[in-house]
Amino acid sequence: MLKIGIVGLPNVGKSTLFNALTKASVPAENYPFCTIDPSVGVVGVPDPRLDQLAALSKSAKVIPAAIEFVDIAGLVRGAAEGEGLGNQFLSHIRETDAILEVVRFFDDSEVHHVEGAVDPSHDIETVNLELILADLEQVRKRRERLARDVKAGVKEAIAEEAALAKLENNLSEGILARAAALDADEAKRIEHLNLLTMKPILYVLNKKSGGMNLDELNDGRAEACHALLGALGARSVLVDAATERELSDVADEDRATFREEFGVHEDGLAGLIRGAYDILGLISFFTTGPEETRAWTVVRGSAAPEAGAAIHTDFRDKFIRAEVVSTADLLAAGSWAAARESGKLLAAGKDYVVRDGDVMVFLHG
Repeated sequence: MLKIGIVGLPNVGKSTLFNALTKASVPAENYPFCTIDPSVGVVGVPDPRLDQLAALSKSAKVIPAAIEFVDIAGLVRGAAEGEGLGNQFLSHIRETDAILEVVRFFDDSEVHHVEGAVDPSHDIETVNLELILADLEQVRKRRERLARDVKAGVKEAIAEEAALAKLENNLSEGILARAAALDADEAKRIEHLNLLTMKPILYVLNKKSGGMNLDELNDGRAEACHALLGALGARSVLVDAATERELSDVADEDRATFREEFGVHEDGLAGLIRGAYDILGLISFFTTGPEETRAWTVVRGSAAPEAGAAIHTDFRDKFIRAEVVSTADLLAAGSWAAARESGKLLAAGKDYVVRDGDVMVFLHG
């Protein structure tokens, strides 16, 4: 299961956001490999196609794709040197697939800011610098360990050393590892280091209902933040974490009404979860029947056997073919048999590239 670490400075709304996500969590028994931990929430990826397919198949259960969100202790300046929770904080991030960085995007004199003033650009640079410094230390230590093999002319060590040298130069200039322009071979050689700034980062700009939100103040801070994110090539989402936390206690049928009253017109959590999915380059395909309709997660561009492995390794190792139809075509046809009769059902071989929203049945030996 995907694991995303929620990070940020103290008092930016990180734990509030985690609590809102946790309230929207899905039953853990559907995901047997989950860790039972109070700082972990398993959250379903919103997808209206699931309920539509379940209605068509009269499924007893609906199981969405899921993301595991981890609430990581607040970072402070100097974390890379051990300040605050320091190394414990950084090691928790290292275990995640991606980083969700919460940034305060509102003024409120009653909510203290650890740096004394609200400046989202400065906050982003502070957090990113700590991640960069941690990676820089790790790269330098790895180069030291490789020195003997490099001197001895070991080919693999020399190749890895070249990639590490490029990384160290970039990190020393404050550049995230993801932006180091490594080629595919270089990236593979340093993959084992699991560098923090090699992970995708989604920036969550946390607003406050009824507060002084930076995108409404026109004082340059919001514009500077968006310019920085643009320079980083980063994706961001706007969320009102406190309101989403309150709305998580409201019955589903009343939520839209309350959302309008709060002036929060879009489901911030849904946008956040979709954004997290997107930065990881993931798509969903579906299986559906009377027992259950389920979404499965695969990397965009996966071939049919690799997609089948998400269900069971036999579907990859003993793959014969898959039957595939798009969700839209299946819903329009009204049944699997009708989709086949209308020519919408495809017999897919091992080279078929799975598309988002495919409904699939796998045949194996």
